[in-house]
Amino acid sequence: MTIELDGLTLGYGSTAVVHGVDLTIETGRFVALVGANGSGKSTLLKSCYRALRPIGGRILLDGRDLWRMPHAEVARTVGVLGQDNDGGFDFTARESVMLGRYPHLGMFDRPRAHDGAIVEDALRRAECGHLADRVMSALSGGERQRVLFARALAQEPGVLVLDEPTNHLDPEHQITVLRMAAAQGVTVLAALHSLDLAAQYADLVVVLDRGRIVASGPPSVVFTPGTLRDHFRVDGTVLPDPVTDRPRLLLRGLSPQCQLGDQLS
Repeated sequence: MTIELDGLTLGYGSTAVVHGVDLTIETGRFVALVGANGSGKSTLLKSCYRALRPIGGRILLDGRDLWRMPHAEVARTVGVLGQDNDGGFDFTARESVMLGRYPHLGMFDRPRAHDGAIVEDALRRAECGHLADRVMSALSGGERQRVLFARALAQEPGVLVLDEPTNHLDPEHQITVLRMAAAQGVTVLAALHSLDLAAQYADLVVVLDRGRIVASGPPSVVFTPGTLRDHFRVDGTVLPDPVTDRPRLLLRGLSPQCQLGDQLS
């Protein structure tokens, strides 16, 4: 499923924080949004799952205006793992993942054996099957994050929107979640703080700075010492990974001379 952002402008009240973004994401591509805190990543994602209505522009899914599509169809099409999703703290992990099946059911339908099988498979793939009978409120932050990712998988969406999906996860499960997202064959739009993870898993990296796209392209093109300095305020060396040949980033703080130069400019 293709996503097209056409002149997308977003904000809160009368204040715009994302300005005229144009971006086309082809079906099955993994796109990472990166940028400093406050660059507009989460705000942009909120509009992609209809939590924030655009001030201007459009979001098109396979050529159809997202904000004109029936709510039930959007719920079946767009799977979300957000930063502020509590996942139903009074539910067991299995019950929480089952919520991902409800967009596929009629108003008075009960989950079927088919839905149960999809839920069990999602729990297994997200490596949280052993948590299935535990209450969400009793899980650690990382365990909840994996269960919520399983819920998004159980939804069987055409688009996955992931807002900092590796929050609270140890390195093993950071890799598991991103590898699994990339392997679904669906279109993935993810906001990531870790530039290294973006470099390893994204087909396309989009750099946001103050609500505008300032760079986009494959990781090997986007991640340069100049981009790191100009938009992330860090010095860095970019080296090819000896196994994958994707970029690896060795980051350092800006030198005192550079910081002084920025203050004087």
